[in-house]
Amino acid sequence: MITLYDCATAPSPRRARILLAEKGVPHATVQVDLKSSEQLGEDFRRINPQCTVPALVTEEGPVLTDNAAIAAYLEARFPEPALLGRTPLEKAEIAGWQARIEQEGLMAIAEGFRNGSPAMAGRALTGPADYAQIPALAERGVARARTFFAALDAHLAGRDFIATGRFSLADITAVVVVDFARAIRLRPVDEHAELRRWREAMQARGTMG
Repeated sequence: MITLYDCATAPSPRRARILLAEKGVPHATVQVDLKSSEQLGEDFRRINPQCTVPALVTEEGPVLTDNAAIAAYLEARFPEPALLGRTPLEKAEIAGWQARIEQEGLMAIAEGFRNGSPAMAGRALTGPADYAQIPALAERGVARARTFFAALDAHLAGRDFIATGRFSLADITAVVVVDFARAIRLRPVDEHAELRRWREAMQARGTMG
């Protein structure tokens, strides 16, 4: 059986968790306690030397250690519902929005959080190595995240989904990113009416947790 190494409080494994739920894939789950730095221990390093979650043990045996690989595997292994697009143009549109949401949203929020939170002191980047925080990057990350919220709100005007006119991986990633922004005290407010409408509709799917 597929096994997901997860952390219930972290944004990155949540993306894999929602994807598995949307596809209805049976799997086992192993929780990794990031607060106690379990991901840095020797036991988990044997599973994923990068010391990050999610890590997905495939039915074939190899371990996938990033969301892009996990999504590609699950889409190929369980093609319905198709969440990465059906036609070449749909695949391109979803891939483009995936990249934008990650670069402009996820990376900005992570920059703000990991460089600004006292809990992340010495852990400004994920992975096996320690890196010092840079306060100026925290300020920039928050500013970038605010810009992303405004851009996503404008994009969603008249749309039910991020891309292709139906639910896709881009919606999963965007849900996780928007919710992760709470870590830097950023939430959709009155000026983000379209973003709030879309987020409420996503919650109604029952897979977001």
